[in-house]
Amino acid sequence: MPGTSVLDDIELIIEDIGGGGKPPAGRDGGDFGDGGPRVPGRSSARKYAIAITAAMTAILMFFMAMIAAFLVLRRTSPRWAAFQFPVLLWFNTAVLLVSSATLEVARKRQAAPDEKGFKRFWAITTILGITFVVGQVVAWRELVAQGIHGSASLAVAFFYVFTVAHAVHLFGGICALLYVGLRKFRNSGVTRIAAAEVTSYYWHFMDGLWVFLFVLLYFGK
Repeated sequence: MPGTSVLDDIELIIEDIGGGGKPPAGRDGGDFGDGGPRVPGRSSARKYAIAITAAMTAILMFFMAMIAAFLVLRRTSPRWAAFQFPVLLWFNTAVLLVSSATLEVARKRQAAPDEKGFKRFWAITTILGITFVVGQVVAWRELVAQGIHGSASLAVAFFYVFTVAHAVHLFGGICALLYVGLRKFRNSGVTRIAAAEVTSYYWHFMDGLWVFLFVLLYFGK
């Protein structure tokens, strides 16, 4: 629409996050419930959503630049040499995909509302995320033990850059999962429902990004 900025569009998309409408029947706006139309909570939720949108945009731009370099050098550089792709990464990928599924189950339990079920599946998601990062570390150690270092070839160098950068950003998602799962939101400026929703955006984004990187590295090695 003429005269509407991109930032305005983003704010319109996320405006309802954090309980912008009427509170559902039976909810008291406590630690687990949607806090209703409280202005401070709504404002905080919008800030969370804007921040996570900006973070995902920056991460995407970084990886797109690296992917462009990967594709160009793969075709032009004489230093490109194939290497043995770690089999463990298949398991790690499956773990991350399952974590997205358990996160959505947790959110459905939250909407039920079923606080106990939410916390159980949210904790499972967190454990799966940690398992993924630990699995990546094991895969790196296996490559190093085989003498496959970043200086071995450009293919290996890109493998380490992509997987390490992704793991670092995913660790930020794990911190967000721990924050949502462990913090008491009763006196917070944002509800647990809003925090869980925003965190899910980031987690699914990192999940999808990893699947893309996995395919790129596997077929481009």
